[in-house]
Amino acid sequence: MALSYPTQPGDIDHLIADDHAIVERQFQHLEAGRGDRRTLVDQIGFELSLHAFAEEVVLYPLWPELGMEDANHDARDEHHGMKELLVTLEGTEPGEAEFERALTELIALVRHHVADEEGEELPAFRAKVGPERMADLGRQFIAAKRQAPPAPHPHAPDGGGAAEKAAGKLAKPVDEGRASATGKKKRLATDASGLLDPQAQAVVDAHSALEPLPFETLAPDQARKQPGPDAAVRKVMEDRGIDGPEPVGSVEDLTIPDAAGGEQTLRVYTPAAPASGPLPVIMWIHGGGWVLFDIDTYDASCRGLANKTGAIVVSPGYRRAPEAVFPASHDDVLAAYRWTAANASRIGGDPARIGIGGESVGGNMASATVLQLAAGEPAPSAQVCVYPLTTADQYGESMEDAADGRPLNRALLSWMAAHAFDGRPDAAKDPRVDLLGLPADRLAAMPPTLVITAERDVLRSQGEEYARRLQDAGVPTTLTRYDGVMHEFFGASAVLDKAERAQREAADHFLRAFADGR
Repeated sequence: MALSYPTQPGDIDHLIADDHAIVERQFQHLEAGRGDRRTLVDQIGFELSLHAFAEEVVLYPLWPELGMEDANHDARDEHHGMKELLVTLEGTEPGEAEFERALTELIALVRHHVADEEGEELPAFRAKVGPERMADLGRQFIAAKRQAPPAPHPHAPDGGGAAEKAAGKLAKPVDEGRASATGKKKRLATDASGLLDPQAQAVVDAHSALEPLPFETLAPDQARKQPGPDAAVRKVMEDRGIDGPEPVGSVEDLTIPDAAGGEQTLRVYTPAAPASGPLPVIMWIHGGGWVLFDIDTYDASCRGLANKTGAIVVSPGYRRAPEAVFPASHDDVLAAYRWTAANASRIGGDPARIGIGGESVGGNMASATVLQLAAGEPAPSAQVCVYPLTTADQYGESMEDAADGRPLNRALLSWMAAHAFDGRPDAAKDPRVDLLGLPADRLAAMPPTLVITAERDVLRSQGEEYARRLQDAGVPTTLTRYDGVMHEFFGASAVLDKAERAQREAADHFLRAFADGR
């Protein structure tokens, strides 16, 4: 079940519901008999261990003070039962009678616990403490996860928060050492659903083998040090003896103004075999939830598009949150587009043939830029939005059926939004973010658009709904869903055939628009 009332992405009850959705989807894979049962159960054990520890440290100690003593007692008993079952699952193997019995009991117990917590206890808690406090408790909840042991400890002390914290500090290094020794740690960040095609599975397996910590439990500066999707692709390339990166004619970093009076980097890619005369230009905007990643992370996408289109590709290094919250990223991208349009000839480009696009929040900012230019400035010839974020709401069925997706799951999406909109709760409804909230007459200003989505992606539903609304507004729009792949697949063309096809489709979309604009 879902929360029946509105929350902000960083609120503790919102974060708890995200955890519940991830585990529920993993239970569904197990019940359907798909995926890697051992890895799914190991991941569930890891997630529930962190989740239970954080609740016991942050949430449950407050309940007696609020007259919720019975709820506190019941929840702790249920956590203890979950941990006991997880210990049994750790010590047995799929197919063994004891494993299957413990799994059946765990699924039933967790679902009962979630129904009570989301249906009664969390609404009551929110009403008693007030919505203003929920974000601070959410920050404490995430911080507690960083300190949590990654395995269940049913007999840890029950001390109202302080004792759990002390016990977790002692248990965490032991648990981590055991996970590394058994190889389990290398499987915790993969997609074990069995729903990815083999090439895509190899990429997420490679990322997991790099042993990243969960981004959504880290502070932004810590998360930025973790291996990203580009590192996973490089690992697969190295394992297969594939040279990289893809050669292009040249790569140059320019320094241009940002929107705050400072500077940002604009990386300029020229194709390997450029035509004579001014070339068309594509602005490609990187993703990362306005918090993670940078132009280096999306280097492969830009190289592929430059060579497939024969266009100059420019990639802006906009400011990121939490150092610069919304609308800083959007403002910098708009400033970079205006600079590119005014200075196209300086980089060998044709100002009459400019396209725009991006991945994830980059796709969002592509459309937001077009909207702001529509007030009277020349618009791009075409846009490509690859698995774009088009609303800050948890929209559509993909928020449930891909809640556990990798590398982007529902918890990480909320973590990104909480940092990007910190102190700006109104940002979620700003038209530059909430593209699904735009009326048809504003959407009609969009140029011919290609929307690409991925099946195993929490953003799939909202990207596809955006494409439908563009079509209804009269915008020539193509929607393509790539099945069996995940968020961030687009830049993996060196090792993933569907990424190569998606890049070619994006290139063809731009080329048609550039030809029409001659």
